[in-house]
Amino acid sequence: MVSAQSSNQGKTYSLLMIKSFLIWTFTLAVCLLVVGFPLVVLMATVGCLLSIILQSVMPVSAVLLVAGALIMFNVMAVVLAAGVLTLKGVHPSEIKWLSWLHGEADQMQTTVYAACPLTCEIKI
Repeated sequence: MVSAQSSNQGKTYSLLMIKSFLIWTFTLAVCLLVVGFPLVVLMATVGCLLSIILQSVMPVSAVLLVAGALIMFNVMAVVLAAGVLTLKGVHPSEIKWLSWLHGEADQMQTTVYAACPLTCEIKI
């Protein structure tokens, strides 16, 4: 009985870790594409210049090598960051600026007009 409960807790914990890792991977990939667009443009520029330089050394696969290296660098950065955040125990629901990920709406202030205190019922 005790063995079965510890096995279920271990499975539950590992499933939560996998779920957290996948959510972090998705979130960091989206943030890299959306917020990190200037970084992506800078990496593309450096990649173009590097492939032009490497073209004289190895003419057949310079573009393929540079493109593969840049893509692998981005994928490894996202996976490594997601792994570190998951192993530290930071769950995406604990992060305040990730409310868009959970479908939580930000509380917006309602407009109060000059005549409203006399005619409206304001709930604070």
